[in-house]
Amino acid sequence: MFDLIIIGGGPAGCSAGVYAARKLLKTLLITESFTGQSVDSVDVQNWIGTPHIAGTELMRQLEAHVRAYAGDTVTIVTGERVTLLAKSERGFTVTTGSGATHEAKAVLIATGGSRRKLEAKGADVYEHKGLTYCATCDGPMFAGQDLFVIGGGNSAFETAAQLLAYAKSVTLLSRSEFRADPVTVATVLKDPRMRAIPNANVKEVTGAAFVNGITYVDAEGEHSAPTGGIFVEIGHVPATDFAASLVATDGARRIIVDPRTQRTSIQGVWAAGDCTDELYHQNNIAAGDAVKALEDIYIFLKT
Repeated sequence: MFDLIIIGGGPAGCSAGVYAARKLLKTLLITESFTGQSVDSVDVQNWIGTPHIAGTELMRQLEAHVRAYAGDTVTIVTGERVTLLAKSERGFTVTTGSGATHEAKAVLIATGGSRRKLEAKGADVYEHKGLTYCATCDGPMFAGQDLFVIGGGNSAFETAAQLLAYAKSVTLLSRSEFRADPVTVATVLKDPRMRAIPNANVKEVTGAAFVNGITYVDAEGEHSAPTGGIFVEIGHVPATDFAASLVATDGARRIIVDPRTQRTSIQGVWAAGDCTDELYHQNNIAAGDAVKALEDIYIFLKT
């Protein structure tokens, strides 16, 4: 019987593992691998305290930090995927793909998620070669260029607003009518360097060693345009299926949490990072949310 089971090995899971070890909570950390969405990024520039670091190196350091503190307190299981989280008489039972079961008094879900990928010819070829899914991570590297944003929700328009701080121009393509708040749309479109096209579908991403063009179809027909970068904001897919029957989720299957404590709808279960309904998805925020959760978990278990 563990005090705590942590599910996930990204920034949130690693932060939780370190804090659990320091608080001497008998913990089991289960993860398929120590990775996060930044593992594919060549140059992460917004991890606080580190001006530049490759995504793979960032995750290597986070894993090393957990293992350095684990000792006899935190048991680490890798290569396992959690398939079910259920309530038990004494707490909670976690079942993995291999059929193994583990029991704990408390659970922290830190499974993250993945960006919804752009389905267009060449999109996979030029990912991380001018086509990116994180303006906060990569945007400043595209200063002075004509950029495209794909998406029609608040995230897409907020990304466009962010890019306008250093881009030559920004064009937003939405495959439907704009879903962002009208006030957000109106505010972003006030910039003369910004234009937004509804009901436009991306057909192809082109380039050589790096992205240099995009082809899309709208009500007026097919168009090709040069571009120095493409930023995709078409949604996020949280890894929460194993817990969906236990904890409350929103319409996008993200776990609903109390932002003060990271508690879910079920007492004894917390969640942190990109698997939650947290408004902003960033490594620093995921790590901080996990620390917040561990502080609350400790109080829950010990007082």
